[in-house]
Amino acid sequence: MADHGYEGGRLDLPFVGISTFGKREYVSDWDQIEADVAVLGAPYDFGTQWRSGARFGPRGVREASTLFSFGHAGAYDHEDDATYLPADVRIVDIGDADIVHTDTMKSHANIEAGVRAILKAGALPVVIGGDHSINIPCINAFEDQGDIHILQIDAHLDFVDERHGVRFGHGNPMRRAAEKPYVTGLTQVGIRNVSSTAKEGYEAAREMGSDILSVRQARALGPQGVIERIPEGARVYATIDIDGFCPSIAPGTGTPSHGGFLYYDVLEMLQSLSKRHEVVGIDLVEVAPDYDPTGGTSILAAQILLNMLGFIFHARAAG
Repeated sequence: MADHGYEGGRLDLPFVGISTFGKREYVSDWDQIEADVAVLGAPYDFGTQWRSGARFGPRGVREASTLFSFGHAGAYDHEDDATYLPADVRIVDIGDADIVHTDTMKSHANIEAGVRAILKAGALPVVIGGDHSINIPCINAFEDQGDIHILQIDAHLDFVDERHGVRFGHGNPMRRAAEKPYVTGLTQVGIRNVSSTAKEGYEAAREMGSDILSVRQARALGPQGVIERIPEGARVYATIDIDGFCPSIAPGTGTPSHGGFLYYDVLEMLQSLSKRHEVVGIDLVEVAPDYDPTGGTSILAAQILLNMLGFIFHARAAG
């Protein structure tokens, strides 16, 4: 029988202790990151066009993530016959980027500095938003990291160029990303119904290298079929908007859109992605915990992130 260390120390149940991500080590000095994965909070939501509240996303997802910290290393999945995130995968939490209220550019610069610090340390950046505008500084931080492809899971295209002078809100990030010379393409999945982007934005997205799939189109292809549309050999940055999920399972978000993905739709895409591509960065955005008193949306976000990290490092270990 495996020695889980339960008898040798504190039981340290999920509701005990400080809510870092997965109850992992907190590293306050961004020059001293020594890890495989570093989690950064980006509690910025001034980019929202309707309901705010995603500034509490990092705190909510961190607290929810403690549900999955049972005091033993790794999580055994009987379907895959695999133990994910064993003890040799080191995950740290580096806290939050400092947000300066009403100052988008300074707040975004602080987020970018955090991602750059993670990349400099050779760790995989995992950024918890915040609204989707926080993807802009995340992608900015990759300017010296080589070419990347972006997989976006979202209800909305987020491809607005400029509206009333706004270029860095949560309707703009995929347009800003597509403009980067090192972003070689985008795969935008889950886009549906009435969007914040006009028809011209869809046309521009396709002209700039986007492959756009609705939920129904993605389901017809199947999770593996969706991922096979990403160019072979591409290094992939994944940006996951929680409103890509159906609000029946993820109501805690500012712009819910019915008809979204269910849990296994997304999980199986991410597992296929991790097997087929090198994943170089992740952000998960738009969790606004106050709209979901059950806490289920935050738990979903934490569960998706932990499972995705498990898939990534299992694939790396397999060579």
